[in-house]
Amino acid sequence: MPEFDTLIRGGTVVDGTGAPRVQADVAVRGGKVAAVGHFPAHAAGRVIDAGGLVVAPGAIDLHTHYDAQVHWDPYCTIASWHGVTTVTVGNCGFGLAPVRPEDADRAMLALSRNEAIPLASMKAAVPFSWETFGQWMDHLDALPKGINLSHLAPVSPIFAHAMGGFDAAKGRSPTGPERARILSLLAEALDAGAIGWGAQRHVPGSLVSIQRDHDGSGMISDLAPDEIYLELARALRGRRGAFIQFSQGTTTAENFMAELRGDFEFSARLAEIAGCPVLYNAIMALNSGPEIFREQLTWVDEANRAGIPVFAQTASVRSPAVLTLEDWNLFDASDAWRQATLGSVEDRVRKLSAPATRAALRADYDAGGLGTGFFGELALYRLHGSTLPDFRSFVGETIRDIAARLGRHPIDAMLDLSVAENLRTEWISPPINDDPDKTRALFDSPFTVPGTSDGGAHVKFLTAGTYPTDFLSWLVRDTGRLTLEEAHRRLSGLPAQIAGLSGRGRIAPGFAADLVVYDLAELGEGPVEKLHDLPAGEWRRVRRARGYRSILVSGEPIFVEGNCTGATPGRLLRHGVDPVAG
Repeated sequence: MPEFDTLIRGGTVVDGTGAPRVQADVAVRGGKVAAVGHFPAHAAGRVIDAGGLVVAPGAIDLHTHYDAQVHWDPYCTIASWHGVTTVTVGNCGFGLAPVRPEDADRAMLALSRNEAIPLASMKAAVPFSWETFGQWMDHLDALPKGINLSHLAPVSPIFAHAMGGFDAAKGRSPTGPERARILSLLAEALDAGAIGWGAQRHVPGSLVSIQRDHDGSGMISDLAPDEIYLELARALRGRRGAFIQFSQGTTTAENFMAELRGDFEFSARLAEIAGCPVLYNAIMALNSGPEIFREQLTWVDEANRAGIPVFAQTASVRSPAVLTLEDWNLFDASDAWRQATLGSVEDRVRKLSAPATRAALRADYDAGGLGTGFFGELALYRLHGSTLPDFRSFVGETIRDIAARLGRHPIDAMLDLSVAENLRTEWISPPINDDPDKTRALFDSPFTVPGTSDGGAHVKFLTAGTYPTDFLSWLVRDTGRLTLEEAHRRLSGLPAQIAGLSGRGRIAPGFAADLVVYDLAELGEGPVEKLHDLPAGEWRRVRRARGYRSILVSGEPIFVEGNCTGATPGRLLRHGVDPVAG
């Protein structure tokens, strides 16, 4: 009888702690790392040759929206393709539980806009056989999972359940009995295994209020008062391993830095009251403009020096948006763009053709409006694809260049092409964060992690779930801005610490054998593709990975040379703890 189940032999082991790499074998038994050392091949029933390869802990993605996708994709791709072995759902305060039976469609409708998850796919695949958060967790537990799932309690459905529905909960403070019910529902979620709570508070009218409800209004969580968030934070005090994911935006152009600092200080106050970490979303190093991220990093460091555990998630991945106006909703911070892109395709075509809409969008553009900057300058978007012969000569050109050739305003040039193709014209955003020195500076603070993948959301235009591959191939291999050891600490060890995920994120005896084996020289991302693999005939954009030889969860290979094995060893990590490994 072999001593070990699996032996990963002869690799360069990077353990996720930041410690120097070692040449060693990793022995696995019972889903856990049994030992790191040197062993004969006959010591294990399965041997994986890792000669010339890196062996590291799988990445832990703390910001995803795979709540729906796990119903039709046990591997939560594209995350697992790119070395992610544990994801956290329930972010931004959005989710599918608790939910009253009469609110099931309304819950999906919200997600179809704010996270751009196809409504038809959700209706076809999500059964809504639960009402309480505990019932939902039991449902998730029973689903086959290729990777591990941890869950934040999402505040918006909690508010909706306590306050009479999604629309009834908007625009007012909860009554005394409703507050008590909200806290009771949170306690139920925590007791059922939630690892904390998540919320987005992007006050409508702020510069970052881009994720809106189905009708363009703010989300419940956007409109909740300070006091309720402070009570929610207080409810976590004394809870083992809990954390808060908080995304806030009350900034205006007039008082940008002062309000941004106020937003951060509120996050720090939540952490102080809760006595647990807050994951502040998100910090980004843009190629141009003021280097606001440096101020934000200073605030993060100041808070931690004061003993207040605020960590920052960064948007480090170089992942352009590939979009059509048939689906795009991430200019929603602009009133003009939001109104123009609400409704069916027919509604959008009508509005985007109307002279009054065109005038409003031109005025927004000319004023440097919100719809022109969050994903790069609109004039620098390029035509990515068109089915119409008349437009194919423009493919690869910027909107600015197309407008000059046609003698039109950039807004009219973009919209004339899009409307002529029933909004199916494809545009690609410009690179906005591909400066390696600035991106490296995001990790000068010891309290930042890469991520903000939004995996499972915005599936028709974003592919940010590639971030582990981009992080390693770009900042480590190609530019040398980070060491391999530090990169894996940020990808695995530090996220596990923030989220209180026990026994994960490191290669050490007793830790879960969630492992990646890869060739750093070959690591990379494929082109953006369309996959028609969602329920109800829906589709998504993806980027595949190359260079990963084996990806294992609890010691079981889920991908070998990029091919899925069909194994589903993933688990629901209630309270951040593996129910089997402990």
